[in-house]
Amino acid sequence: MAPPLPLIFLLMIHGVCSQSGWNVSYSPSHICALKDSTVIMRCTYKYPTGYKINKTLWFNEFIKDVEPQALSEDPEYSTRLQYLGDKQQNCTIRLSHVTVKDSHKYYFRFITDKPDGKWIGKPGVTLNVTDLQVESPERVTEGDSVSLTCKSSCTLTDRATFIWFRNSLKILTKSNKLILNRVRREDSGRYSCAVDGHTHISPDVQLNVTYPPRNVSVLISGSGVIVEGDSVTLKCISDSNPPAEISWFKGGTIVESGRIYSISKISSDDSGEYKCMSINEHGEKYSDNVTLNIMYRPRNVSVLINGSGVIVKGDSVTLKCISDSNPPALNFSWFKENETSAVGSGQSFSALQSGRFYCQAHNQHGSQRSDALILTIKYLPSTPLLMSGSGVIVEGDSVTLKCISDSNPPALNFSWFKEDETSAVGSGQSFSALQSGRFYCQAHNQHGSQRSDAVTLLITFPPMSVSVSISPSGVIVEGDSVTLNCISDSNPPAEISWFKGGTIVGSGRIYSISKISSDDSGEYKCKSINEHGEKYSDPVTLNIMYPPRSVSVLINGSGVIVEGDSVTLKCISDSNPPALNFSWFKENETSAVGSGQSFSALQSGRFYCQAHNQHGSQRSDAVTVTVHHVAGRNVIVITAASGGLFIIIIIVLILFLIQKKRINRRYAINEMR
Repeated sequence: MAPPLPLIFLLMIHGVCSQSGWNVSYSPSHICALKDSTVIMRCTYKYPTGYKINKTLWFNEFIKDVEPQALSEDPEYSTRLQYLGDKQQNCTIRLSHVTVKDSHKYYFRFITDKPDGKWIGKPGVTLNVTDLQVESPERVTEGDSVSLTCKSSCTLTDRATFIWFRNSLKILTKSNKLILNRVRREDSGRYSCAVDGHTHISPDVQLNVTYPPRNVSVLISGSGVIVEGDSVTLKCISDSNPPAEISWFKGGTIVESGRIYSISKISSDDSGEYKCMSINEHGEKYSDNVTLNIMYRPRNVSVLINGSGVIVKGDSVTLKCISDSNPPALNFSWFKENETSAVGSGQSFSALQSGRFYCQAHNQHGSQRSDALILTIKYLPSTPLLMSGSGVIVEGDSVTLKCISDSNPPALNFSWFKEDETSAVGSGQSFSALQSGRFYCQAHNQHGSQRSDAVTLLITFPPMSVSVSISPSGVIVEGDSVTLNCISDSNPPAEISWFKGGTIVGSGRIYSISKISSDDSGEYKCKSINEHGEKYSDPVTLNIMYPPRSVSVLINGSGVIVEGDSVTLKCISDSNPPALNFSWFKENETSAVGSGQSFSALQSGRFYCQAHNQHGSQRSDAVTVTVHHVAGRNVIVITAASGGLFIIIIIVLILFLIQKKRINRRYAINEMR
């Protein structure tokens, strides 16, 4: 692909100044050029025979009877102005990087070797330099049709192809008008325009697309558990343009307005369903309901007595603990006044002795005690005693627990319970425990029952169910932080070691890798070990993604190629996943000259490639392709970026000598004829 030529403004409209054989002709005489472009002012001149040109110059400020200053001597022009003419007939100039200040009339002047031989070419060339501006409506509604216009202060001399940008990304179009049919909210953004082949870009214009509320939802600050006395904030999330007004509802009643609804020191009375309504000039939308379920500790705790407070010897009375709480209290403790240790648990309690008793109700948010109730009992059965051996058992063994109770008549019925479970796990005075837990017994006779204190049994076992979890669980990109968690069930708790392949790399239940790299790819597993055994997890694989790197160009074929052939360049890169998109560039040019992993070079230049995957891109160093024209034929010489110049010189010299020999031979034959 040939490099794009600079945009040069040429129009065959002549401006001529002539008299008695003196003549200056401009082509064109009026130029409208884009800011920062290059302008060529074509010019020819004539003068009578017998005169010789001593000096030529261009100037842009005409003052009568004052010798003008040459633009080539003006610091503002000297580095940008190039005289392309001669001292015979051609007076063409090139002016680069034009600015709005360059808008002037420009004149050519020449001076001959004779006193009367001076001439100024009037009326000169008129240059207007313009920038670009985007004309756009300030606000449109979703669904409208919108037209944006790229405008200049004068009509560009050369036919222009326009390019449009949204948020600095190119939109493919050739017209100076950008039509958006049925505009969407996604079309909002910064728009600018440019002319193809030029670096000048217009200032951004913001297109604001308005639309009704959507995606309305309620966000509750803090954790999902709200306790009485907390401060709670509800936030209404809404996408709309212009921003919506927000109203809050509890049930069907409006309670507040504004995006934030705060409740300080919340109470159980604030429980209920809440929603917000988002409304703007284009419409309204409600969020789904969210429920505030306010938790609070037990309150209004009291003791309900079943039967009389006076019990015949051998009888018992049942006390029940009543409370109001959220969540409902599940744990209850019973106390005899002036004693620090609990005498019972559970919502109901069988009192077997006289005294003043009260209960205490518990949930995860606190507790409260009742007032004391007076009981008078004539007979008090004793509390059973739980007899056991060691509290530590190896998995597969068992331990025998025995329930001892003082009662009259002797207790014949015994029930065994695991703490916090309501159903019995065994019966009889002896019980064989096969699992860990806190166990107690309950002794019964015809006058009532009583439970023992609980004992703790701890069953040990080797590691089992060992596995590894990865966080994050999705695609892992080079530079991420990754955490491996070893999950293991054992008693006592196991020690954890980490392996990559067969090599130990860490210890502890968590293995973290910050700023992970491709070198960390591989299979990982953990080993869980305690005094009863060890177990490995299955291996998990970390496959680290990374953008292209080590990008280089591979030259396929000889360095010398006959005219009409080409050389194939191949783009090589290292990336994960492998790069599938490749772009080829000629150095110092912004537009790509090719795509694909391979590229056929047909012209001189320094070329490089750019490899892309979804994680990024990287460019190679440039390689040089040089075309030499020898005796009417083209020889393409490929050299690497840093060498091969000596080989190029030798090949060109040999071809030159061969051609010279052929010319000498033809000359000798002609002489003989």
